[in-house]
Amino acid sequence: MTTRGTLRLATRGSDLALRQAAIVRETLEDRRFDVELVEVETRGDQIRDELIHRLGKTGAFVRALDEKVLDGEVDAAVHSMKDMPTEGPNELVVAGVPMRESAADLLLTPDGTELKNLPAGSVVGTSSLRRKAQLLAERPDLEVEPLRGNVDTRIEKLLAPELQAEHERRVDADRNEGPDSKGDEAVEEFDQSIEEWFDGLAEIERRALEREIDTEYDAIVLAEAGLRRTGLLHHVEYARFDPATFVPAPGQGAIAITARADSEATEEIRSAVDHPRTRVETTAERTVLAELGGGCIAPIGVHAKLQGEYVHVNARVLSADGEDEVAASRDLPVDDHANAAAAFAADLAERGADDLIAAAREAAEE
Repeated sequence: MTTRGTLRLATRGSDLALRQAAIVRETLEDRRFDVELVEVETRGDQIRDELIHRLGKTGAFVRALDEKVLDGEVDAAVHSMKDMPTEGPNELVVAGVPMRESAADLLLTPDGTELKNLPAGSVVGTSSLRRKAQLLAERPDLEVEPLRGNVDTRIEKLLAPELQAEHERRVDADRNEGPDSKGDEAVEEFDQSIEEWFDGLAEIERRALEREIDTEYDAIVLAEAGLRRTGLLHHVEYARFDPATFVPAPGQGAIAITARADSEATEEIRSAVDHPRTRVETTAERTVLAELGGGCIAPIGVHAKLQGEYVHVNARVLSADGEDEVAASRDLPVDDHANAAAAFAADLAERGADDLIAAAREAAEE
């Protein structure tokens, strides 16, 4: 690649991945680069019926893209940072980290119910060990069930039961009001015809009407960033978790662009897209994760926020059932945040995080 030449960026083909890649492309194009997006299918895309933590240790959505970079087929790859392993090929670096979207998790329900108000026994869907453990830590009376698929697919699974039930009620009402109805049954009345109701549905709601229901979810948990980037946030009701207590995954809401360490693309991408605040915060988060060594096998949340001369970091390491945990927060000096994050992780490990991670690793190997 030559300076101000065409940059080829590898990306997954999901709607969210393409939108994230588009953010990077637009930023680079504003700096007068020509950019081409190259869609790559990853192992995480190929094995759709496995939970994330069972797709190998780490990198189920990352490795195939980075291989394209190493092979010279593309100049760089665009990733969701939370999917990236903390250890990668020495030849690759994180060339750019654009400004992060919200790192928070959201509880999605048909009516915006908060976690504390869900009835006992409610079914909550998530594919994340971290989210499951934190849900059970606060509400052990809930049923947490697996949930896979792209962002829109997961929302459809939540919306389907209620929408299909309403559709059936409207069909019954329409049938009982027809010329052949006996009129001797109490019929629910609606202000709109069934056609008018259907025409008023969003596209994602129409797809939910056609979805086969395997599990009826009362709520699901998704990252706010994904909903914002896909434009789906206004189609759902939700309650936002406080990242200080329901701690996000390291790097959640952030995009990372990997490139060869020795390539001309690396410095050009860094100068064009890197956001210093996000770089500092995510470096602190990922350093804690790397030092703990939990990867995708243990429920670990780490969230950092730059505050003046310090980076305030919250961390939670939990058992799979949420019954045991090691949690702490610390202010790290900005001018030495990586080393301070490593020391923070060492303290967490000494306080019992190592034992929880070891137990999770043992369970994963069974």
